[in-house]
Amino acid sequence: MDSIFAPDLWILVTLAAAVFQTGRFMLQKHLATDTLSAGGATFSRFLYSAPFVAVLLPLYLGLSGQGVPTLGPGFWLYGLMGGTAQIMATVCVVLLFKQRNFAVGITFKKTEVIQTVLMGWIVLGEGVSGAGFAAIALGVVGLLLLSGGAEAKGLRLADLRNRAAGLGIASGFLFAISAVCYRGASLAVVSDDPLLRAGVTLAAVVLMQTLIMAVWLRLREPGQMRRVWAARRVAVWIGLTSMGGSLCWFIAFTLQNAAYVKALGQVELMLSIAASTLFFRERISGREWTGMAVLAVSILMLVLVT
Repeated sequence: MDSIFAPDLWILVTLAAAVFQTGRFMLQKHLATDTLSAGGATFSRFLYSAPFVAVLLPLYLGLSGQGVPTLGPGFWLYGLMGGTAQIMATVCVVLLFKQRNFAVGITFKKTEVIQTVLMGWIVLGEGVSGAGFAAIALGVVGLLLLSGGAEAKGLRLADLRNRAAGLGIASGFLFAISAVCYRGASLAVVSDDPLLRAGVTLAAVVLMQTLIMAVWLRLREPGQMRRVWAARRVAVWIGLTSMGGSLCWFIAFTLQNAAYVKALGQVELMLSIAASTLFFRERISGREWTGMAVLAVSILMLVLVT
């Protein structure tokens, strides 16, 4: 009888991933608003997740009795490209939080699903069904509603040119690139164990991202690294939630069809609304509510028909 009501493991892991990811962005918004620059808030994610990755990978190797696998051609290039794209995407999201409320920022980020499908169609020639194009068109309507802001009237393509819309669309585009590159890097790890492939890729990418951001902050934002260290009591939780989210997403994708995982993962939109209204005390306008709802339906349609 209990098994009838007990949710499958992939459902629990996906929900955990969405909670971790929402928590991490909440912490980054908090630090970027009160303590750090966008670059500093982004660096804190990689710096404070690195120790967790450094512990978990050797632990898994020891428990599974495996050695460090061979890295095939393209691993470091894919990892570098994906890691760099993720850095820029995260900076865009953190900057967006300063322009618009938390829920709208997360919703803009979610356009990565639509942009990934469009990229596959344009660059790789992968087929998109009529229902897929309908979902994309609906997503554009949602974007126009969100891009105009709370006081805008009607739907205008010119609204997509404002700073908030540009940051949101750019973040989705860059997150889509990072996802594709991470898959390429993971497939270049010579191992039949998907968890090991993911762990090695994650460890290599986090190392590169930490070094890249450290050099950038040292050269372009002097003093910011000291602030990141001073904020460690909060920032360490960014690293922990980042690590937890990445691990849970990967486990979910190994247990269930990616479309179902992505569909359930849209619960992150509801969590972002709760965070925006209850934690940050931000007001969401009627137009923003409508735009988020339309975009959420579009994304759900798209992941279920592709």
